[in-house]
Amino acid sequence: MLAQLGDDAKLLAGGQSLIPLMKLRFANPTHLVDLNFIPGTSFIKEVNGALHFGAMTRHAEIEASSVAAEIPIVHDCAAGIADVQVRNRGTIGGSLAEADPSGDWAAVLMTLPTEIRCLGTNGERTVRLADFIKDAYTTALEHDELVQEVVVRVPPKNSGGAYLSFKRSAPVYPTVSAAVQLTMDGDVCKDAAIVLGCVGLTAIKATESEAALRGQAITEKALSAAMEAARAAADPQPDMRGSAEYKRTLVGALVRRATEIAVRRARGEHVEVSHIYA
Repeated sequence: MLAQLGDDAKLLAGGQSLIPLMKLRFANPTHLVDLNFIPGTSFIKEVNGALHFGAMTRHAEIEASSVAAEIPIVHDCAAGIADVQVRNRGTIGGSLAEADPSGDWAAVLMTLPTEIRCLGTNGERTVRLADFIKDAYTTALEHDELVQEVVVRVPPKNSGGAYLSFKRSAPVYPTVSAAVQLTMDGDVCKDAAIVLGCVGLTAIKATESEAALRGQAITEKALSAAMEAARAAADPQPDMRGSAEYKRTLVGALVRRATEIAVRRARGEHVEVSHIYA
């Protein structure tokens, strides 16, 4: 249908991004192709050490899934998206395909080995998430392609992660968010992945912040270095939610708190997290 209808056709998944854009007249597609009646597109399963999410899997389904809970940072994300109504409609595939800079899934899944399986008139192909999102609202999808499946590799033993965001209220997008995934070797950080959300045109991988933790014990000195590096990596724009400097300060605080939680989870502790509200 996409190939037949041409460039003026848009896919409708959960509608939690597209419908608001249409209401604001930022999007005006001539045709909507509804994906909700296609069977077998919503599922969560573990296969050979990886979690597979169907493109039409709702955020609420991931929140409630014991399989998805094997990776706590994934549960953090699903459970914290907007409010109950949005989580019951919005989909993981739709969120990633929209590539909204304020979205949650891209920042979280960039801390993990994640692949997007795409399906189009020319067949199937697999794209790494880092290569899938090109820019704000821009992905590697061709017009006649759609997201078929999201595949997330389960982290190694002694790993833990956390995702936190700062919001004015539950239904709105975060002002700032931070995702941290660590692998520990005793008290030493063996590997680290830190991604910042809502402070750039795409989620930002804070490589210098990761380097400040990798190979180090998670001490006050290491945390401070990671916080400063995260602030430097952020590229926020001032808006109604706050100044650029205010957002950089929030970035540092969220990275610190998420790192502390990630360390505890890597040690086997059960730590509940919730987003922070202004």
